[in-house]
Amino acid sequence: MTYHLELLHPTQFLPTPPHPQLSIYQISPPDPQLSLELYQKVGGAWKWTDRLPWSPQQWHQHTHSPNTITTIAKIENQTVGYFELQNQPDHNVEILYFGLLPEFIGKKLGGPLLSAAISQAWQIPQTKRIWVHTCTDDHQHALANYQARGFKIFKTEPAPPP
Repeated sequence: MTYHLELLHPTQFLPTPPHPQLSIYQISPPDPQLSLELYQKVGGAWKWTDRLPWSPQQWHQHTHSPNTITTIAKIENQTVGYFELQNQPDHNVEILYFGLLPEFIGKKLGGPLLSAAISQAWQIPQTKRIWVHTCTDDHQHALANYQARGFKIFKTEPAPPP
């Protein structure tokens, strides 16, 4: 099952307190190779495959788009996760990708990282809506994390056939 969720106003956002050791850094300048590595490392366990066939040129175009923001999270000097935001028409911002590296799952970092992503999305000028989708192939607590931050489901779809 795929769940599409949205936040329609900043007052709906229920942030998690920041993790005291977690630092958030926007990747600037864009780094297509780093984005590919994060996509593979974070998404490997969750069957993220849509970008695997991308050429280096496609990665470059995507990461250098003025509508794409890629942000990493670190503890000390170690990357623990990332998220990617896309500024879309009609003042929508999609959380395209979000997740932790496998060795950091279960360490209470998902809520603070998602809160950082939502905060950053609301800071994009004229944002009226933040949306995301998750599915039953994602981490078992993904949907609950989104809902705990205030997201509401606006559409569900059955899983595609294998």
